[in-house]
Amino acid sequence: MSDMSFKQAKELVERLEFTEITLKDTLKNIEKSSENFQDSLKEQEEILLLQPRTDKKLNSMKVIVALNIGFVIGLAVAKYIL
Repeated sequence: MSDMSFKQAKELVERLEFTEITLKDTLKNIEKSSENFQDSLKEQEEILLLQPRTDKKLNSMKVIVALNIGFVIGLAVAKYIL
C-alpha cells in the first residue's frame, strides 16, 4: 500500500465510490422487483381462489344453454312434424 501514489489511491477511491453507487442502485432494483413479485403472487392466489367458482358458473351456463337449445329443437319438431 505504501508503494501506491496519491493518483492511484484517488482512482481507487473513485472506483470504490462508483461501485457503491452501482450496488445501491442494484439493491433498489432488486427490492422493487421483489415487491412486484409479491404483488403478482397475491394476484395469482386470488385467481386460484376464484377459479372453482367460475368453473361452477361456466358449467351451469353450459347446462342452461343446452336446455334452451333442446327446448328450441323440441318446439321446431313439435311444430313442423306433429
